[in-house]
Order: sequence, then C-alpha cells, then structure tokens
Amino acid sequence: MTRIGIISDTHGYLDEQVFTFFKEVDVIWHAGDIGTAEVTDRLRAFKPLIAVYGNIDGQELRADYPEVQLFKVEGCKVLLTHIAGAPGKYNARVNAIIQKEKPDILVCGHSHVVKVMKDPRFGFLHVNPGAAGVHGFHKVKTIIRFEIDNGKPQKMELIELGARGSLTESKKTADNK
Repeated sequence: MTRIGIISDTHGYLDEQVFTFFKEVDVIWHAGDIGTAEVTDRLRAFKPLIAVYGNIDGQELRADYPEVQLFKVEGCKVLLTHIAGAPGKYNARVNAIIQKEKPDILVCGHSHVVKVMKDPRFGFLHVNPGAAGVHGFHKVKTIIRFEIDNGKPQKMELIELGARGSLTESKKTADNK
C-alpha cells in the first residue's frame, strides 16, 4: 500500500497544515503552478516529491520538473501534468498521451476546481485537487489524500485548508494557531 498526498496551484504559498495532513503519506504529487523553489524544497525535505511545472512556473522550476510525469505506483500507471482539461474535453497534447499511455489515474491542476471522477470514455480516475495557494478565484484551499493498494485507488479524502483569503489573511490565521 502507498499513501499519497496531492497538491496543486500553490503559486508560491505553502499552507503549514499540509505538513499535518500529509504526515502519514509516503509521497507527495504536485500538479504544477508551484510558484517558487521554496515550495518544492520544503516538500522534498518533508517527503519524496513527484512534481510537474505549471504555466506560471519560471525557468528554475522548469529546469527541475518536467511538464509531464508518467510513473507506476502499486501497478497503477499515473499521468501527472498541470494543464489537461476535463473528462471529455482534454487538450490535444494530453489526449495524445492518454491514447498512447492508457493511464489508470490522471492527475492535473490549473482549473483551481476540485474534480474527482471516473472518465466515462477512457475509464481512468481523473483527479484535480483544486488549489492550495492563496492566488486565484477559488474560495477554499484544498488538497487530496488517498491510498493505492494492490493497484486500486481507495480512501480518497478531500481536505479543506480554510478560506483562500489573501496572503496577509492566511499568514495571520497561521500565526494565531
């Protein structure tokens, strides 16, 4: 069994609660729009990290992380990328990868909208954890935690980290805990 934490769209902000909620995970997957190397440095110091760059990420992050990661966990083939689209509306780049690689799980970010569903056409699990940062239109910061056991994703949990607020409001909230 492998326990996984999924995060996306941090945009340079890493909520301290991530370390509490991901304490028991074996690996963290970051689905892009990391924002700063400080975010990945802190995550890598905490747990093994698999990440991709997003559209806001600069050359430093693009040099360290690819646009697409394909890997296997417990027999599940995972496709991790930032901009994918949604079931029935994947972009051409991702659609070609899906056709060729036939993943069991697709993890993406970008939309800042949580979506966990079985893709009706391809049959894989589509996972978008929403956004964990303070920049964007989302109202609540979110992450996902789940397990893969014997090739089966299970115990999927959506975790709300609180209101997005502004960076100043989020810092005040963290300081008062």
